[in-house]
Amino acid sequence: MVARFKKERAMKILLSIVLLLPLPVIAQDAGEVPDPTAKICSSREHRQFDFWIGDWNVTSNEQPAGTNSIQSIHNGCALQENWQGAGPGGISGTSFNIYDKATGQWHQTWVDSSGTLLLLNGAFVDGAMVMSGTRPARDGNGTALHRISWTPNPDGTVRQLWEASSDDGSNWAVLFDGLYTRQNSDL
Repeated sequence: MVARFKKERAMKILLSIVLLLPLPVIAQDAGEVPDPTAKICSSREHRQFDFWIGDWNVTSNEQPAGTNSIQSIHNGCALQENWQGAGPGGISGTSFNIYDKATGQWHQTWVDSSGTLLLLNGAFVDGAMVMSGTRPARDGNGTALHRISWTPNPDGTVRQLWEASSDDGSNWAVLFDGLYTRQNSDL
């Protein structure tokens, strides 16, 4: 009886482990072994936002605005941003950025220490990464359209321009205009 109980328990544990495996691992043919060195996200489109990778000092109106660290993660399939605003009480935030091959668009999910969630989609257009999305307006009335562009400059800096519109893009207000300068200029 004890042996049967142990065997049933072992089977339940094994079943639990199998159910926790990622679906692609379970779905593989027995003869298929994924190549861990394969560059799944190596297309030209996947590399469009690589100019933003690095550790940056950020200024706005020539005043310190914060620091930002952008790293390539998940075998080059995504970028992770870690922002720290300048000064006491500076907002911290993180974004994940990925090129979605299925839609042909870039996607960013931003969350920060003030409780803001911003979901953006867009593309690399005319030498800049431009993404936009809507979210509830700050005053609670309706929604606001947000548009953020990141433009690589010839001197290696990057300009980030964040704008919002409450009239579906007819008029735009600048929320942030920042200049990114690499912390290590030898890169």
